[in-house]
Amino acid sequence: MGTRITGRGHHAPQRLVANAEIETRLGLEAGWIESRVGIRARYYAAPDEALTDIARPAALMALDEAGRPDIGFLILATSTPDHLLPPSAPLLAHQLGLTCGAADLAGACAGFIDALALADGFVRMQKRSVLVVAANILSRRINPRDASTSALFGDAAGAIVLSPAPDAESGVIGADLVSDGAGYDLIKIPAGGSRTPFAPDLPLDDFTMQMLNGQSVFSKAVDTMVRSSERVLQAAGFTAGDIAHWIPHQANLRITAAVERRLGLDPARGLSTLRDFGNSSAATIPLTLSQAGRARTFAPGDLLLMSAVGAGLSGGAILFRW
Repeated sequence: MGTRITGRGHHAPQRLVANAEIETRLGLEAGWIESRVGIRARYYAAPDEALTDIARPAALMALDEAGRPDIGFLILATSTPDHLLPPSAPLLAHQLGLTCGAADLAGACAGFIDALALADGFVRMQKRSVLVVAANILSRRINPRDASTSALFGDAAGAIVLSPAPDAESGVIGADLVSDGAGYDLIKIPAGGSRTPFAPDLPLDDFTMQMLNGQSVFSKAVDTMVRSSERVLQAAGFTAGDIAHWIPHQANLRITAAVERRLGLDPARGLSTLRDFGNSSAATIPLTLSQAGRARTFAPGDLLLMSAVGAGLSGGAILFRW
């Protein structure tokens, strides 16, 4: 038995935030953001919207496209749950009319890669479909005075239904998941965990995202995505020329372009939603599979390469046969 993606979905909140709004607020020259990171706009959730509110429409779209199969497990990849406790996945499952197992996965920008690897194993073992949802409301985690986070992050959700398939060679045919805890502090929100609990005297900046060394983040992100992709291709007996579609996590345009060059990937085979949706962390890959992927035909047997890296540092690559 193999696996196949039977349903895809995506959703973004209603409020579109163009670069001009952020550039004006920060006193930046017009065009500064797009010239540096390749983003023109992103979406922000409304004040009364929580994580499950933007995850649900993407999940419903994927379930409807899949024909509402028997779902055995729901994995929600997010860094911005409705609450620190309880997890948000059981609530999302309830909202969808599901009573299957449901778990949050906090893998930062690599969360969808981790979730897809786990989902593929579950489908092959249990012969039941898995709903994978990746969603984030990062507009509430950025520092509005910091260009390095304000320029990049937005709110969005993407979802897939992964189902059993008769062809054992379909689905995930290779996965290389890695971590480098030496880079643990490069991207962080200092307060709110057990190391630095909430306290009334903590500065506001401690509750927002911080990137301490942008150049180090860039180099480690590129190296991680390139090396993981090379290993997963080599292990499966393929080369970059065999890839029909490349769907990377889209942190910024410079990172994806550098990875593309080093791997020797054909730029025409890349799929991206970065320009119009910004960086929604774990959601970027399934969002792109659903939103941008509908404009491209995925033929049976096509090889999809997905790669990501995120805070922690964690990351990896997956080779998926359509």
